[in-house]
Amino acid sequence: MSDEKKAVENEVEEVIEPEVEILDADENVSSGENAEANEKIAELEAKLDEAENKMLRVQADYDNFRRRSRLDQEAAQKYRAQSLVTEIIPALDNFGRALQIEADDEKTKSLLQGMEMIHKQLIQALQNEGVEVIESVGLPFDPNFHQAVMQVEDENFESNTVVEELQKGYKLKDRVIRPAMVKVNQ
Repeated sequence: MSDEKKAVENEVEEVIEPEVEILDADENVSSGENAEANEKIAELEAKLDEAENKMLRVQADYDNFRRRSRLDQEAAQKYRAQSLVTEIIPALDNFGRALQIEADDEKTKSLLQGMEMIHKQLIQALQNEGVEVIESVGLPFDPNFHQAVMQVEDENFESNTVVEELQKGYKLKDRVIRPAMVKVNQ
């Protein structure tokens, strides 16, 4: 039996050895495939990171766009009356000049009284929209609100103080529509 046993063992070895060689060859192939797979994975991860960065930048750009749009809409709403106010201010100045006329008879007095009522309504309507008169006389000169057209020497006022207002200035909320034209003490 030992010869039979040896013969069977030889046959088993002949079948097993080629399979072991095939397995060794598969390991070599899979090492190469692993290297390719690892390169492919690294490449895909790099593309994924790039895509994520692009997405984050696009999201940030979109958020900035929405914020700017909201701020623009708020500013447009806040200053919607600016063009109308700019056109009405000269008429308001003319009303002020007309109201300075001295009335001699009753007809003129009643006409001036009617004009004064219209003037007050116009001022009230502008105030309701956020228009304010820029105060000037007796205050320090501020180039953001005042336009100096003359300089005078007056001992009753401190240096760089507004002495007289030649034309009223107006602002709409926090934006200057027209600076006040003033005389400034040296």
